[in-house]
Amino acid sequence: MQAAHVNADVSQIVMLLGQWYRSSQMSRAEPSPRRILIIVENLPVPFDRRVWCEATSLRKAGYEVSVICPKGRGHDETYECLEGIHIYRHPMPVEARGIAAYLIEYPVALFWETWLAIKVAWKHGFDVIQGCNPPDLIFLIGLLFKLGGKRFVFDHHDVNPELYEAKFGRRDFFWHLLRLVEYLTFKTASISIATNESYREIAIARGHMPANRVFVVRSGPNLDRVRSRPADPAWRRGRRYSVGYVGVIGQSEGIDLLLQSIGHIVHDLGRTDIQFNIAGTGPEWNAVVKLCEEMQLSDYVNFTGAIADDALFTMLSTADVCVNPDRVTPMNDISTMNKIMEYMALGRPIVQFDVREGRRSALDASLYAAKNDPKDFASKIITLIDAPSLRQTMGAFGRSRVESELSWTHEEPKLLAAYEALFAGKASAQSRAPRTTATAERPTSQASGVNANAAAGRASR
Repeated sequence: MQAAHVNADVSQIVMLLGQWYRSSQMSRAEPSPRRILIIVENLPVPFDRRVWCEATSLRKAGYEVSVICPKGRGHDETYECLEGIHIYRHPMPVEARGIAAYLIEYPVALFWETWLAIKVAWKHGFDVIQGCNPPDLIFLIGLLFKLGGKRFVFDHHDVNPELYEAKFGRRDFFWHLLRLVEYLTFKTASISIATNESYREIAIARGHMPANRVFVVRSGPNLDRVRSRPADPAWRRGRRYSVGYVGVIGQSEGIDLLLQSIGHIVHDLGRTDIQFNIAGTGPEWNAVVKLCEEMQLSDYVNFTGAIADDALFTMLSTADVCVNPDRVTPMNDISTMNKIMEYMALGRPIVQFDVREGRRSALDASLYAAKNDPKDFASKIITLIDAPSLRQTMGAFGRSRVESELSWTHEEPKLLAAYEALFAGKASAQSRAPRTTATAERPTSQASGVNANAAAGRASR
């Protein structure tokens, strides 16, 4: 039965490929709206906040937009249309943690993405594939459709060689393989979209892309969604102060280091007047909850899991200090974390380790602890807890910086300008509508319902 089902799927793929090729030849003579297919494997949409901002911004600017993504995080429909965007979701066999699991996840995901891309090409059509890593394998689908005259845009969310080294602590065959597929991704791309200047430098230096084909579009928070709420004392659980975190519960996110800091605050410094709230899920959830119990900190640390936006932003708005305990690694040093932007949007002062892009983003909205030093991290938390005027000054600075420079309102025109450059690079007598400018309306909102807590810790991580 299973073999027959697979054979039927293969036959349908071959049939749709033939139909797509014939329709692509016919459509060359017929002007149509510009059409974008976004493929993201790391998170479902609209749970992935960056991708949802990009998709809604393009749609509002007149583009036809389709998205292929995995199921999960409360978004399990195989197909739905949200705000005029066609979303196709596929199953994922496993949440990869080790190398063996990745060898299962990536080929299965690539199969589904290819199959759904053919389906989208037949049902809706597209002119451009925007591939969002990780992993750096979506370029293979871009290569396939380049045969039909489509273009490929690389939306660079993570630096996978550095991510691999941070997870496994070595530069072996797989590390070199990741460098190779990263290079091939850049070579396939007509343009690259970087989440910060560090990623732009990688595109130029490692990817050998011309500087005028690399565009920086940061993952700025959507201020229609990320809004302060009235403080709720319930989040303090009877204590005078509270500290908040939102993000992935993973290895490189340093939750174990945060627990060591909390242990120093509670057991060594005797500060029992601070409640810690940690929102989000991830592969290390069970391990860190167990570690928290072993360190006898369960009375002071509340793990919320994934929670709805209203509860999340109430918790963070109640916090006197927000934290980013990401380890200082080559990966984290050059990555912009969404949670930093959201803390600033909420006017919260921040404590983090001294990572390059974290400092570039927060500037004076944060205090910076010594590299991976839990005691210094704890010291910085106590410094802010005991200095309300400093907290207020830092929080106001962060909020102002987001409003004036870093929110999605400022990033949306850069995305549209990148696509204008893409289409202008292949201008012809059959130019396609719409001709958008970099002054389109800002998107109204991102996903409703369950908040993308686990996505908050990365550049789209």
